[in-house]
Amino acid sequence: MELFFYIFASLVILGSVGVVASRSAVHSVLWLIFAFCNCAGLFVLLGAEFLAMTLVIVYVGAVAVLFLFVVMMLGGSLVDIKKDLKNNLPIGLLLLGIFVFDLILVALAGISSHETTAQSLIPILSEISNTHAIGNILYTDFMLPFQVAGLILFVAMIGSIVLTLRVRTGVRRQVASDQLSRDKESGMEIVRIESGKGVEGIKY
Repeated sequence: MELFFYIFASLVILGSVGVVASRSAVHSVLWLIFAFCNCAGLFVLLGAEFLAMTLVIVYVGAVAVLFLFVVMMLGGSLVDIKKDLKNNLPIGLLLLGIFVFDLILVALAGISSHETTAQSLIPILSEISNTHAIGNILYTDFMLPFQVAGLILFVAMIGSIVLTLRVRTGVRRQVASDQLSRDKESGMEIVRIESGKGVEGIKY
């Protein structure tokens, strides 16, 4: 188990470095998918199969593929990327320093409390699955944050639609209100054809 943990952890670090160091945005997204898949492997080792499958289905199957689609559709100049990187380099270094400091604090705290295991902090019942346990906690103790997160995502979806909506002139489009207001009198015309004259005089 420890061997597989170090293998997956090393691959996650490799994928994360590839996301940042890759010159192509498409390659960065592919490295991100690679890192997500190895994170799912770590979740499987921890016994959280539900989280592993959720990570693969949601992030790899939806979010990362969406990133890849957007990047390939919009593209991006390497010169602009380098320019933005130089402008935001101080902020990036500051955030990197905070992240490294946080990792050091977590590592020191883990070493000092090595005797305290996760099972003693969070009791895990063997008769239920991890999916059942996550559902019990998510919809009881964390019900309000879960609903608030759903509302935030809903507002973000509406905002993205409003910001990206472009009304083009000269394009024939459907009007839902006109279609719903049609009835048989306005949408259908009954034409009586005299016998032997055919349909030449009918206007379509």
